[in-house]
Amino acid sequence: MSEERHLKDFKVGIKEQYAARIIFFVAGFGIATWAPMIPLVKDRLNIGADVLGLLILCMGVSSFLMMPIAGLFAQKFGCKKVLRVMGLLMGVEIVCLSMLPNVWLYGVFLFILGAIGGTLNVNMNIHAVIVEKLSKKRMMSSMHALWSVGCFLGAGLFSLLAKLGLSATQIAIVHCIIIFAVVIYFSQFFLPYKGSGNEKAIAIPKGIVGLFGILAVISFLGEGGMMDWSGIFLNEAKGVDLSLAGVGYAVFSVAMLVGRLIGDKVVQFLGEQKVVIFGGLVASFGYILAIAIDNFFILQIGFILLGLGAANIVPVVYTLLGKQSVMPINSAVTAVTSIGYLGVMFGPALLGFIAHGIGITAVFCILAGLFIIQSFIARYVFKVLN
Repeated sequence: MSEERHLKDFKVGIKEQYAARIIFFVAGFGIATWAPMIPLVKDRLNIGADVLGLLILCMGVSSFLMMPIAGLFAQKFGCKKVLRVMGLLMGVEIVCLSMLPNVWLYGVFLFILGAIGGTLNVNMNIHAVIVEKLSKKRMMSSMHALWSVGCFLGAGLFSLLAKLGLSATQIAIVHCIIIFAVVIYFSQFFLPYKGSGNEKAIAIPKGIVGLFGILAVISFLGEGGMMDWSGIFLNEAKGVDLSLAGVGYAVFSVAMLVGRLIGDKVVQFLGEQKVVIFGGLVASFGYILAIAIDNFFILQIGFILLGLGAANIVPVVYTLLGKQSVMPINSAVTAVTSIGYLGVMFGPALLGFIAHGIGITAVFCILAGLFIIQSFIARYVFKVLN
C-alpha cells in the first residue's frame, strides 16, 4: 500500500493533535526526573566522576544503537502501541533508577533508559509528522516546545518535592504516577500508523533526506555545544565567575523555548525557507556577538539570538520530511533523528578536544561557521524541493 493511500485511513481532530504534543512532554518530563538524581546516585554509590561518566555513556550508546532501527517498531506494532508502551516504561524506569543497589545494575538500567528514550524519540517524531501532515495545521514547533516544558516542569517539581522532604524514590513514584495518568489518558488518541510497509531494517538516508540530516546534526551540535561549553566559555574566555557561568545556557534555553512556543505562527508568517535560512544566520550572529562582546549583560543578547535563531530549524526539518518522496516517512524520520543524535552524543566531546587544543573561543567560532554553512545547505535544499 502506498504512503498516501495508507494515510487516508486516519482521521485527525483536536484530541489527536493534543495527544501528539503531550508525548513530547512525557519524554522531557521523564528525562528531567533522572537528571536531578545523578548527584544523589553518585554520593550514594560513592563513585567517582569517571565511573559516573561511563554510566551516563551507557544511556547514550543504547539510544544511538536503537535509533536506526526504532522506526521498525512503528512499522510492526503501530505508533499508538509503541508510544503507549515506551511512555509507561519511562515511568517505571525512573522509579527503578531511584533505588538500585549497585553500579552494575545502574549500567543495565541506564542502557535500558537510553533504549526507551531512543525508541520514544524516533516514534514520537514519526507520529508528529503524520499528525501535522493530516491535520494540515502547523504544529511541529509547539510539539518540540513541549519537550522543553516537560524538562522544566520535571526538574522543577523534583526540586520542590525534594525541598518538602521527599526522598528520591518517593519523588520518582509521584513522577511515575503523573506519567502513567497522562499516557493512559492521551494514548487512546495516538494514531496506529504503521507506515507503507516497505522500510528497510536500518534507515540509511538517501538523496535529500541526507541533507535534512546534515541540517539537523548542525542544530543539535549547536544546542549540545551551548549546554556543555557555554559555562566554560563564559568563565575562561569572558572571566565570568563560576556562580554565573550557567546563566548563558539558561538564557539560551528560555529563548529557544519561547521561539518554539511561537514558532508555528512565525513559520506560518515567514515561511519555512526564511525560518531555516535566516534562522541559521541569526544563530551564527548570536555566536559571533557572544565572542565579540565582553560585557556580561550585553553578550546575553547573543545567547538570546542563538536560541531564537536555532529554535525552529529542526521542527521545520521534520515537517519537510512529511513532504519528501525519496524515502518512506518512517525511514526518513528515523534516519534524520539518528544523524541528528550524533551531534548530541559525539559533538560536545569533539568540541572538547578542539577546546583543549586551540581554546574555547575557537569552539564558538566553529559553531558560528557551521550555522552559516547550514544556511547555504538549506538554500540548496529548498531549491531542490521547489
